[in-house]
Amino acid sequence: MFGKLGEAKQKAEEMKLKLEAITVEGNAQGVTVIANANKKIISIAIAPELLNPENKEQIENLLMVAIDNAMNQAENISAAEMRAMMGGMMPGLGNLFGN
Repeated sequence: MFGKLGEAKQKAEEMKLKLEAITVEGNAQGVTVIANANKKIISIAIAPELLNPENKEQIENLLMVAIDNAMNQAENISAAEMRAMMGGMMPGLGNLFGN
């Protein structure tokens, strides 16, 4: 039993490292957000034509959309990787995390 727990802990660490290496991108009309599959934002780029005081509210809204897009992609990748890991460790539990 303890062997399985140690194996699960090791697999979880491997999964974390794997997800850190996967990047996703969210875009919204000139705003780009890059994150990793662990849902950590790596960079934000804003098109120069958006950078003026009149566009402040628009930029804030576009940032929210781009971040949400990137986080959704990261969540989908993370869930798929978790299903794959759990399916390999405990074949009967693979469907516990969805299809």
